[in-house]
Amino acid sequence: MVCGGFACSKNALCALNVVYMTDVINASWWVMSNKTRNELERSFDCCGLFNLTTLYQQDYAFCTAICKIRRPTCQMCGEKFLKHSDEALKILGGVGLFFSFTEILGVWLAMRFRNQKDPRANPSAFL
Repeated sequence: MVCGGFACSKNALCALNVVYMTDVINASWWVMSNKTRNELERSFDCCGLFNLTTLYQQDYAFCTAICKIRRPTCQMCGEKFLKHSDEALKILGGVGLFFSFTEILGVWLAMRFRNQKDPRANPSAFL
């Protein structure tokens, strides 16, 4: 399906609600390796994903983030990922809105200046 412009970007961003993003983050968390999880926990300074299952306790036990040393409890990585993805989607929405307005400007310019004759051309020429 081909789509472009404001309507498509707006609809695509509205479709990414919190429940869908939670499902995507949860699915990708369990697919990645333990090394990648540890790197994410250290870089985002958080432990575990969401406190939904008993697997959270296992993630929290093997967490190597600095927040675990400083405080008794760390913020969950799922919350930080949701906040980070929300900010990224807002930026992407602004970029999509900008390009949709440039598309509208391009259509207007094409309609306005199409089929104009060149004033320097020979008037007796057919085209």
